[in-house]
Amino acid sequence: MKKIVVAISGASGVNLGLKTLRLLPDTVEKHLVMSHNSEIVLDKEMQVTQHFNDTISASIASGSFGVDAMIIVPCSMNTLAKIACGISDNLITRCASVMLKEQKKLILAPREMPFSAIALENMHKLASLGVVIAPPVMAYYSEQQSLEDMEDFLIGKWFDLLGIENNLYKRWE
Repeated sequence: MKKIVVAISGASGVNLGLKTLRLLPDTVEKHLVMSHNSEIVLDKEMQVTQHFNDTISASIASGSFGVDAMIIVPCSMNTLAKIACGISDNLITRCASVMLKEQKKLILAPREMPFSAIALENMHKLASLGVVIAPPVMAYYSEQQSLEDMEDFLIGKWFDLLGIENNLYKRWE
């Protein structure tokens, strides 16, 4: 079973991160870590192992645990900068550091725009290390009609990057 960490590091866009987690198939072992600014009450029926961001000794902080991929959605510029500089001062940044050292899939969905030159420099550095920078950017060929359709499109694209089959959006024909 694939193990995937969904990390939520910014207050803006938390629902998109939670929806990404919710739509992951049951064939995936799900782990969630949220920063203090994004902590909310989780639905008790959500099948997820939640880790607290200040618990640096959690299983997902170790390469030997065998996480397959991590997506940080939304990813604050603060979290992105820490990852780019190798700062592992909480569970989100430590887990991202493990993904880098183990050469596992790490996807960041930065949520702020416009991007500053510093943010772009950090994204470039991370992309050169194999990190996938995938901000929530719309494409109009899938003919979204609602906010939910737009969210499904974004999550579908992220699932594509994670190798998770989905029918969340209309594909290019």
